[in-house]
Amino acid sequence: MLPEWFIYALFSAVTAALASILAKIGLQGVDSITATALRSIVMTILVFTVLYFTKGYSGLTGLTQREYMFIILSGLAGGASWILYFLALQKGEAGKVAVVDRSSVLFVIILATILLQEELTIKKIVAGILVFTALVLLAI
Repeated sequence: MLPEWFIYALFSAVTAALASILAKIGLQGVDSITATALRSIVMTILVFTVLYFTKGYSGLTGLTQREYMFIILSGLAGGASWILYFLALQKGEAGKVAVVDRSSVLFVIILATILLQEELTIKKIVAGILVFTALVLLAI
């Protein structure tokens, strides 16, 4: 049996791939900033709808200032990522752009080791090397 987190992560990867392909098609005659803004509006409506039907808005009131701060910073980083991703997607091939974008796993491994003190195992090092190799092979 696969762990629950793995199933969610796998579906996340599939929906991210679908989002990339649909965005590439939708960016044909639209500038990337407008497309990112529209995507953000749609995603905001979707997330608040899911929040309302699963937890109501009570989930927003129980957060600490520290949690708000880091979630807001994460939102800013995510928004910057979307803007840059759509700019890259508009100018490059979807497959190549997605490979480079997904190389963020390398940065997550490095930053999680430094900032979160997560263990840097041989398995993570080998996986990181393989991801980097795939990045070089597919993006060039």
